[in-house]
Amino acid sequence: MLAGMTSTEPVLQRALDRERAHHDHCRSVLAEMVEGAQEHVVTGEDVSASGADAEALGYRLRSRAKEMRELPPGPLFFGRLDFTETEAEAETEGDRDAEGEGGRALHIGRLRITEHPAAPPLVVDWRAPVSRAFYQATAGDPRGVAVRRRFGWAPGSRGESADLTGMEDEHLGRGESRASAIVAREIERPRVGPMRDIAATIQPEQDDLVRAGLGDTVCVQGAPGTGKTAVGLHRAAYLLYTHPQRIRRGGLLVLGPNPTFLSYIAEVLPALGESGVRQSTLAEEIARHPVTRTDDAPAAALKHDARTAEVLRRALYARVAPDAAGDLTVPDGSYRWRVPAETLARVVADVRDEQPPYTVGRDRVRARIVGYVQERAERRAGPRPHAWLRRVERSRPVGAALDAVWPRVRPEEVLAPLLGDPSVLARAADGVLDADEQKALLWTGRAPRSWKSARWSAADLVLLDEVAGLLEHPEGYGHVVVDEAQDLSPMECRAIARRSAFGSLTVLGDLAQGTTPWAARSWRTALAHLGRPDAAVTPLTTGFRVPKEVVGLTNRLLARLGVDVPPARSLRGDGELTLRACAPGAVPETVVDAVRHALARQGSVGVVAADPDVPRLRAALDAAGIPAAGPETPGARLAVVPASVVKGLEYDHVVAVEPAAIAAAEAPEGRGLHRLYVVLTRAVSRLDVIHARALPF
Repeated sequence: MLAGMTSTEPVLQRALDRERAHHDHCRSVLAEMVEGAQEHVVTGEDVSASGADAEALGYRLRSRAKEMRELPPGPLFFGRLDFTETEAEAETEGDRDAEGEGGRALHIGRLRITEHPAAPPLVVDWRAPVSRAFYQATAGDPRGVAVRRRFGWAPGSRGESADLTGMEDEHLGRGESRASAIVAREIERPRVGPMRDIAATIQPEQDDLVRAGLGDTVCVQGAPGTGKTAVGLHRAAYLLYTHPQRIRRGGLLVLGPNPTFLSYIAEVLPALGESGVRQSTLAEEIARHPVTRTDDAPAAALKHDARTAEVLRRALYARVAPDAAGDLTVPDGSYRWRVPAETLARVVADVRDEQPPYTVGRDRVRARIVGYVQERAERRAGPRPHAWLRRVERSRPVGAALDAVWPRVRPEEVLAPLLGDPSVLARAADGVLDADEQKALLWTGRAPRSWKSARWSAADLVLLDEVAGLLEHPEGYGHVVVDEAQDLSPMECRAIARRSAFGSLTVLGDLAQGTTPWAARSWRTALAHLGRPDAAVTPLTTGFRVPKEVVGLTNRLLARLGVDVPPARSLRGDGELTLRACAPGAVPETVVDAVRHALARQGSVGVVAADPDVPRLRAALDAAGIPAAGPETPGARLAVVPASVVKGLEYDHVVAVEPAAIAAAEAPEGRGLHRLYVVLTRAVSRLDVIHARALPF
């Protein structure tokens, strides 16, 4: 075994020198690759091809050059595999190494580095099939690996070869198996700044999820600290690597719960060499109008209820009126073609029974009217030219009849009358919502004169998106990663399902962390609304981030949350948990004292409190001369964070202030204890719980 971070042992030193030299060579080759990618863009501008082909080629070349230029600096490899002689003969890529055990050696990194396309790679991409052995090989199943080597890099290294300070060799071919100190140090090092990738530390069960097939929808029930978010992001990078054309054609969307969370994860995919991914919130995806209205709790709950989808469908198709037009007369020069009223009504009824998207249905009715006229015209005078068909389609009588039986409509023109007029709502909601629910759903105050003057709530935008989906199906994405999915309402799930109708999903969440009034209590229910009722649910229960002391505390709280979630366990024994009781008026000064002690140690510090208490605590810290940022600054040394936005974030040291107040702040929705569970599991190393009131656990 070669190990140690600063050892001067001659064998280790010689091995380090060789690996540093290899890294220097890789850096030089990578620089040439970046320069070459830009040269290809210039060359591609003069390519002899059709306009469309040249544009497509130019786009690919520009995208590749841009990705390579924007790759964040850092170590170019984090591992190495030395294969046995037999396995090496079967491999098609790799390079000989004098220190290997008679076989071939592959360096594993975040992207492939090669001197030219036909040459053996200097570094193999972690997503390549041959790299899987780095994550999955064991002494019992070495997969042809003689030695697995892990490299230790100085924290925050920007890729200087001198930052390679140590390595570990695991001789799997000899049956050697042990825990990696390098992996442990990487997992446990202080969390300052945005989220980092975990390519160097992926565990076997995580690797199985990352490499699931493109057609598979994966649902991960992940306890705090199990790396579910990292798994989802690495799965996105893996799919972009293995199915680049299919994914880029449809696009890849990462949905997070809020902009703060998105800023925290923003650097992971670029660090893995992938920049062409849309990272957004569902609110951004469906934002047809600014949010200028706030719903009360009963109205919001009803608007997020799946039953509302049926009410909206009825309201839309109530506009279809098969008998609204009489006989239709279509001019054709000096001739007139007649479409009887009963024929027109039958066409409309037949199309409605087919249940196409509303806009498609309107087009079908038009096409069948024209087809009826065409059939009779051709009996009289033979085949009709295309210009004749277009003239009939665009004739005023056909347009007027179509507007009568299947009128054009905007989503706003459906929703505004539904929420503003009790009689319209009563007709659409009959048998679906009772009288009290209908009353709760209606807008309060004077109804707007038209949809153009309407004020929309966040939940109204979800309903508008539902109607828009009934009008015509959105194009959708090739793959969608949904994080914190347990907080989605049935109607929000439907919005995501429409955007992934022809693609797959990676669904990430933790039922114990559900904090919205409509949060899921069962993955089966949520997956059904997402259109994937048969998707596999995989639990991740082994935590690599939250210490044992904190997990022990939160498992006590977990038992009170009413969700079927297995207790978590942690591999980290280096954490600290402190419970500090104080007098009611002494909470701010106790927080200031706890923050001072936390700042004396390495790592980020997050002070998390019930939303109304945040201004008071920030003022206390300011008065003590301790500057603090807000949650929107991921790299801050100290942040004061409202409990409502802390989900998905993490800090080395968390100061949780007045748990009873955090729980009580959301008591009306019955989710206060879930919010507290989220707060307590944000600590990577140390947790201080400061309270003047009795603890809820």
